[in-house]
Amino acid sequence: MSDSKAQFTIHFWGVRGSIPCPGAETVRYGGNTSCIEMRINDERLIFDGGTGLRELGQYLLDEGKPVQASLFFTHSHWDHIQGFPFFVPAFLPSNQFEVYGVIAPNGATIEQRLNDQMLHPNFPVPLQIMQAQLKFCDLSIGETVAIGDINVMNALLNHPGEAVGYRVEWNGLVAAYITDTEHFPDRLDENVLYLAQNADVMIYDCTYTDAEYHSEGSSKVGWGHSTWQEAVKLAKAANVKKLVVFHHDPLHDDDFMDDIGRKTAAEFPNSIVAREGMVLDLAELKALELANR
Repeated sequence: MSDSKAQFTIHFWGVRGSIPCPGAETVRYGGNTSCIEMRINDERLIFDGGTGLRELGQYLLDEGKPVQASLFFTHSHWDHIQGFPFFVPAFLPSNQFEVYGVIAPNGATIEQRLNDQMLHPNFPVPLQIMQAQLKFCDLSIGETVAIGDINVMNALLNHPGEAVGYRVEWNGLVAAYITDTEHFPDRLDENVLYLAQNADVMIYDCTYTDAEYHSEGSSKVGWGHSTWQEAVKLAKAANVKKLVVFHHDPLHDDDFMDDIGRKTAAEFPNSIVAREGMVLDLAELKALELANR
Protein backbone atom coordinates (compact mmCIF):
# COMPACT_ATOMS: atom_id res chain seq x y z
CA MET A 1 0.00 0.00 0.00
CA SER A 2 3.05 2.28 0.06
CA ASP A 3 3.08 2.53 -3.74
CA SER A 4 1.73 5.96 -4.66
CA LYS A 5 -0.16 4.37 -7.54
CA ALA A 6 -1.86 1.76 -5.34
CA GLN A 7 -5.57 2.47 -5.14
CA PHE A 8 -8.92 0.84 -4.55
CA THR A 9 -11.65 3.39 -5.03
CA ILE A 10 -15.39 2.95 -5.59
CA HIS A 11 -17.23 5.48 -7.74
CA PHE A 12 -21.04 5.67 -7.70
CA TRP A 13 -22.56 6.55 -11.07
CA GLY A 14 -26.12 5.31 -10.50
CA VAL A 15 -27.71 4.48 -7.14
CA ARG A 16 -31.45 4.07 -7.85
CA GLY A 17 -33.49 0.95 -8.41
CA SER A 18 -36.40 0.07 -10.69
CA ILE A 19 -36.57 3.15 -12.94
CA PRO A 20 -34.68 6.44 -13.38
CA CYS A 21 -36.24 9.28 -11.43
CA PRO A 22 -34.59 12.60 -12.30
CA GLY A 23 -36.17 15.71 -10.87
CA ALA A 24 -36.02 18.47 -8.32
CA GLU A 25 -36.71 16.08 -5.44
CA THR A 26 -33.86 13.67 -6.22
CA VAL A 27 -31.04 16.10 -7.00
CA ARG A 28 -28.92 15.42 -3.93
CA TYR A 29 -28.89 11.63 -4.18
CA GLY A 30 -29.40 11.25 -7.92
CA GLY A 31 -31.91 9.60 -10.19
CA ASN A 32 -29.85 7.22 -12.35
CA THR A 33 -30.13 3.45 -11.96
CA SER A 34 -27.46 1.05 -10.77
CA CYS A 35 -23.86 1.43 -11.91
CA ILE A 36 -20.72 1.50 -9.80
CA GLU A 37 -17.09 1.55 -10.85
CA MET A 38 -14.08 0.18 -8.95
CA ARG A 39 -10.63 1.47 -9.85
CA ILE A 40 -7.99 -0.89 -8.55
CA ASN A 41 -4.51 0.21 -9.58
CA ASP A 42 -4.57 0.11 -13.38
CA GLU A 43 -7.74 -2.01 -13.61
CA ARG A 44 -11.26 -0.66 -14.03
CA LEU A 45 -14.17 -2.87 -12.95
CA ILE A 46 -17.74 -1.76 -13.67
CA PHE A 47 -20.73 -3.35 -11.95
CA ASP A 48 -24.10 -3.15 -13.68
CA GLY A 49 -25.16 -1.07 -16.65
CA GLY A 50 -28.11 0.99 -15.50
CA THR A 51 -28.51 4.55 -16.71
CA GLY A 52 -25.55 5.53 -14.55
CA LEU A 53 -23.38 3.76 -17.13
CA ARG A 54 -24.13 6.54 -19.61
CA GLU A 55 -22.74 9.06 -17.12
CA LEU A 56 -19.61 6.96 -16.67
CA GLY A 57 -19.26 6.76 -20.44
CA GLN A 58 -19.28 10.54 -20.75
CA TYR A 59 -16.59 10.78 -18.08
CA LEU A 60 -14.43 8.27 -19.95
CA LEU A 61 -14.85 10.21 -23.19
CA ASP A 62 -13.71 13.38 -21.44
CA GLU A 63 -10.55 11.57 -20.32
CA GLY A 64 -9.70 11.16 -23.99
CA LYS A 65 -7.78 7.88 -23.58
CA PRO A 66 -8.42 4.33 -24.80
CA VAL A 67 -10.49 2.40 -22.27
CA GLN A 68 -9.99 -1.17 -21.10
CA ALA A 69 -12.42 -2.42 -18.47
CA SER A 70 -14.29 -5.43 -17.12
CA LEU A 71 -18.08 -5.10 -16.86
CA PHE A 72 -19.94 -7.39 -14.44
CA PHE A 73 -23.73 -7.69 -14.51
CA THR A 74 -25.73 -8.88 -11.51
CA HIS A 75 -28.70 -9.73 -13.74
CA SER A 76 -30.56 -8.26 -16.68
CA HIS A 77 -33.65 -6.54 -15.33
CA TRP A 78 -34.12 -3.25 -17.15
CA ASP A 79 -32.77 -0.97 -14.46
CA HIS A 80 -29.42 -2.80 -14.61
CA ILE A 81 -28.92 -2.91 -18.38
CA GLN A 82 -30.74 0.08 -19.86
CA GLY A 83 -27.64 2.26 -19.90
CA PHE A 84 -25.62 -0.18 -22.02
CA PRO A 85 -26.99 0.93 -25.42
CA PHE A 86 -26.01 4.51 -24.51
CA PHE A 87 -22.48 3.65 -23.32
CA VAL A 88 -20.59 5.60 -25.98
CA PRO A 89 -17.13 4.07 -25.26
CA ALA A 90 -18.52 0.73 -26.49
CA PHE A 91 -18.99 2.28 -29.95
CA LEU A 92 -15.31 3.26 -30.34
CA PRO A 93 -12.82 0.77 -31.85
CA SER A 94 -9.98 1.89 -29.59
CA ASN A 95 -11.67 0.44 -26.49
CA GLN A 96 -11.79 -3.07 -25.02
CA PHE A 97 -14.37 -4.54 -22.65
CA GLU A 98 -14.77 -7.96 -21.09
CA VAL A 99 -18.44 -8.43 -20.22
CA TYR A 100 -19.38 -10.95 -17.51
CA GLY A 101 -22.71 -12.41 -16.46
CA VAL A 102 -24.21 -15.70 -15.34
CA ILE A 103 -26.51 -17.62 -17.65
CA ALA A 104 -30.18 -16.84 -16.96
CA PRO A 105 -32.61 -19.55 -15.83
CA ASN A 106 -34.01 -19.70 -19.37
CA GLY A 107 -30.52 -20.41 -20.77
CA ALA A 108 -29.87 -16.93 -22.19
CA THR A 109 -26.30 -15.66 -21.96
CA ILE A 110 -25.48 -12.09 -21.01
CA GLU A 111 -24.56 -11.46 -24.66
CA GLN A 112 -27.99 -12.65 -25.82
CA ARG A 113 -29.80 -10.49 -23.30
CA LEU A 114 -27.85 -7.34 -24.11
CA ASN A 115 -28.33 -8.10 -27.79
CA ASP A 116 -32.09 -8.59 -27.42
CA GLN A 117 -32.71 -5.22 -25.79
CA MET A 118 -31.15 -3.53 -28.83
CA LEU A 119 -33.30 -5.31 -31.41
CA HIS A 120 -36.29 -3.76 -33.18
CA PRO A 121 -38.79 -2.61 -32.05
CA ASN A 122 -36.95 -1.77 -28.82
CA PHE A 123 -33.94 0.12 -30.19
CA PRO A 124 -32.91 1.68 -33.52
CA VAL A 125 -29.47 0.03 -33.94
CA PRO A 126 -28.22 -3.46 -33.01
CA LEU A 127 -25.47 -4.36 -30.57
CA GLN A 128 -23.28 -5.32 -33.53
CA ILE A 129 -22.84 -1.64 -34.41
CA MET A 130 -20.62 -1.29 -31.36
CA GLN A 131 -17.04 -1.13 -32.63
CA ALA A 132 -15.16 -1.69 -29.37
CA GLN A 133 -13.61 -5.09 -28.78
CA LEU A 134 -16.33 -6.82 -26.74
CA LYS A 135 -15.54 -10.19 -25.19
CA PHE A 136 -18.55 -11.82 -23.55
CA CYS A 137 -17.79 -14.23 -20.71
CA ASP A 138 -20.34 -16.62 -19.17
CA LEU A 139 -19.91 -16.93 -15.43
CA SER A 140 -20.78 -19.96 -13.33
CA ILE A 141 -22.39 -19.30 -9.98
CA GLY A 142 -19.65 -19.48 -7.37
CA GLU A 143 -16.85 -18.98 -9.91
CA THR A 144 -13.87 -16.76 -9.10
CA VAL A 145 -12.54 -14.46 -11.82
CA ALA A 146 -8.90 -13.38 -11.51
CA ILE A 147 -8.04 -10.04 -13.11
CA GLY A 148 -4.35 -9.65 -12.42
CA ASP A 149 -4.09 -9.90 -8.64
CA ILE A 150 -7.76 -8.98 -8.14
CA ASN A 151 -10.24 -11.76 -7.31
CA VAL A 152 -13.93 -11.33 -8.12
CA MET A 153 -16.26 -13.89 -6.54
CA ASN A 154 -20.01 -14.22 -6.95
CA ALA A 155 -22.91 -15.90 -5.18
CA LEU A 156 -26.58 -16.39 -5.94
CA LEU A 157 -29.04 -13.91 -4.45
CA ASN A 158 -32.73 -14.23 -3.61
CA HIS A 159 -34.34 -12.34 -6.48
CA PRO A 160 -37.08 -13.18 -9.02
CA GLY A 161 -35.39 -14.47 -12.18
CA GLU A 162 -32.12 -14.80 -10.24
CA ALA A 163 -29.30 -12.35 -9.63
CA VAL A 164 -25.79 -12.61 -8.23
CA GLY A 165 -23.82 -10.45 -5.84
CA TYR A 166 -20.08 -9.86 -6.07
CA ARG A 167 -17.13 -9.82 -3.67
CA VAL A 168 -13.95 -8.08 -4.84
CA GLU A 169 -10.66 -8.78 -3.05
CA TRP A 170 -7.34 -7.05 -3.59
CA ASN A 171 -4.29 -6.54 -1.41
CA GLY A 172 -6.16 -7.28 1.82
CA LEU A 173 -9.08 -4.97 0.91
CA VAL A 174 -12.60 -6.25 0.28
CA ALA A 175 -15.69 -4.67 -1.30
CA ALA A 176 -19.06 -6.45 -1.51
CA TYR A 177 -21.66 -5.38 -4.06
CA ILE A 178 -24.97 -6.97 -3.07
CA THR A 179 -28.00 -5.51 -4.79
CA ASP A 180 -31.37 -6.88 -5.85
CA THR A 181 -31.75 -9.42 -3.10
CA GLU A 182 -34.59 -10.14 -0.69
CA HIS A 183 -33.86 -11.21 2.87
CA PHE A 184 -35.36 -14.35 4.35
CA PRO A 185 -37.95 -14.07 7.14
CA ASP A 186 -36.36 -16.67 9.41
CA ARG A 187 -32.59 -16.39 8.89
CA LEU A 188 -29.76 -14.36 7.46
CA ASP A 189 -28.86 -15.27 3.88
CA GLU A 190 -25.73 -17.44 3.94
CA ASN A 191 -24.71 -16.28 0.45
CA VAL A 192 -24.90 -12.64 1.49
CA LEU A 193 -22.87 -13.38 4.63
CA TYR A 194 -20.24 -15.10 2.47
CA LEU A 195 -19.98 -12.13 0.12
CA ALA A 196 -19.87 -9.60 2.95
CA GLN A 197 -17.71 -11.37 5.54
CA ASN A 198 -15.17 -8.92 7.01
CA ALA A 199 -15.69 -6.58 4.04
CA ASP A 200 -14.28 -3.08 4.24
CA VAL A 201 -17.36 -1.88 2.35
CA MET A 202 -20.72 -3.58 1.83
CA ILE A 203 -23.01 -1.99 -0.76
CA TYR A 204 -26.46 -3.43 -0.08
CA ASP A 205 -29.99 -3.32 -1.51
CA CYS A 206 -32.01 -1.14 0.89
CA THR A 207 -34.89 -0.38 -1.45
CA TYR A 208 -37.56 -0.40 1.27
CA THR A 209 -38.03 0.31 4.93
CA ASP A 210 -39.39 -2.48 7.11
CA ALA A 211 -42.71 -0.63 7.29
CA GLU A 212 -42.99 -0.51 3.50
CA TYR A 213 -41.88 -4.10 3.11
CA HIS A 214 -44.54 -5.40 5.54
CA SER A 215 -47.26 -2.90 4.63
CA GLU A 216 -50.73 -4.46 4.87
CA GLY A 217 -52.02 -2.33 2.01
CA SER A 218 -49.07 -2.71 -0.39
CA SER A 219 -46.77 -5.44 0.83
CA LYS A 220 -43.42 -5.75 -0.96
CA VAL A 221 -42.83 -9.34 0.16
CA GLY A 222 -41.72 -11.36 -2.87
CA TRP A 223 -40.63 -8.31 -4.89
CA GLY A 224 -36.97 -9.24 -4.57
CA HIS A 225 -35.61 -6.38 -2.46
CA SER A 226 -34.52 -5.73 1.11
CA THR A 227 -34.52 -2.98 3.76
CA TRP A 228 -32.01 -0.84 5.60
CA GLN A 229 -32.94 -2.61 8.83
CA GLU A 230 -31.92 -5.97 7.34
CA ALA A 231 -28.74 -4.36 6.01
CA VAL A 232 -27.78 -3.41 9.55
CA LYS A 233 -28.35 -6.97 10.78
CA LEU A 234 -26.18 -8.36 7.99
CA ALA A 235 -23.44 -5.77 8.44
CA LYS A 236 -23.17 -6.59 12.13
CA ALA A 237 -23.25 -10.36 11.58
CA ALA A 238 -20.62 -10.23 8.80
CA ASN A 239 -18.30 -7.81 10.64
CA VAL A 240 -18.60 -5.25 7.86
CA LYS A 241 -16.54 -2.11 8.38
CA LYS A 242 -18.69 0.33 6.35
CA LEU A 243 -22.27 -0.10 5.16
CA VAL A 244 -23.52 1.69 2.03
CA VAL A 245 -27.30 2.03 1.59
CA PHE A 246 -28.01 1.43 -2.12
CA HIS A 247 -30.70 0.83 -4.80
CA HIS A 248 -33.01 3.58 -3.57
CA ASP A 249 -36.71 3.32 -4.32
CA PRO A 250 -37.68 5.91 -6.97
CA LEU A 251 -40.43 7.15 -4.63
CA HIS A 252 -37.88 8.08 -1.95
CA ASP A 253 -36.99 11.73 -2.39
CA ASP A 254 -33.94 13.48 -0.95
CA ASP A 255 -35.58 14.27 2.39
CA PHE A 256 -36.71 10.67 2.75
CA MET A 257 -33.18 9.47 2.01
CA ASP A 258 -31.80 11.92 4.61
CA ASP A 259 -34.10 10.30 7.16
CA ILE A 260 -33.00 6.79 6.18
CA GLY A 261 -29.40 7.90 6.53
CA ARG A 262 -30.00 9.21 10.06
CA LYS A 263 -31.85 6.09 11.16
CA THR A 264 -29.28 3.72 9.66
CA ALA A 265 -26.39 5.60 11.27
CA ALA A 266 -28.13 5.41 14.65
CA GLU A 267 -28.09 1.60 14.36
CA PHE A 268 -24.78 1.22 12.52
CA PRO A 269 -22.66 4.35 12.93
CA ASN A 270 -20.21 3.60 10.12
CA SER A 271 -22.84 3.76 7.39
CA ILE A 272 -23.60 6.08 4.51
CA VAL A 273 -26.33 6.53 1.90
CA ALA A 274 -25.06 6.18 -1.67
CA ARG A 275 -25.17 9.34 -3.78
CA GLU A 276 -24.32 9.80 -7.44
CA GLY A 277 -20.79 11.13 -7.69
CA MET A 278 -19.73 9.72 -4.32
CA VAL A 279 -16.25 8.18 -4.13
CA LEU A 280 -14.99 5.84 -1.42
CA ASP A 281 -11.28 5.15 -0.98
CA LEU A 282 -10.84 1.76 0.68
CA ALA A 283 -7.21 2.36 1.60
CA GLU A 284 -8.16 5.56 3.41
CA LEU A 285 -11.06 3.80 5.15
CA LYS A 286 -8.74 1.01 6.28
CA ALA A 287 -6.17 3.47 7.60
CA LEU A 288 -8.86 5.36 9.50
CA GLU A 289 -10.17 2.13 10.99
CA LEU A 290 -6.68 1.15 12.18
CA ALA A 291 -6.07 4.61 13.63
CA ASN A 292 -9.31 4.42 15.65
CA ARG A 293 -8.57 1.05 17.23
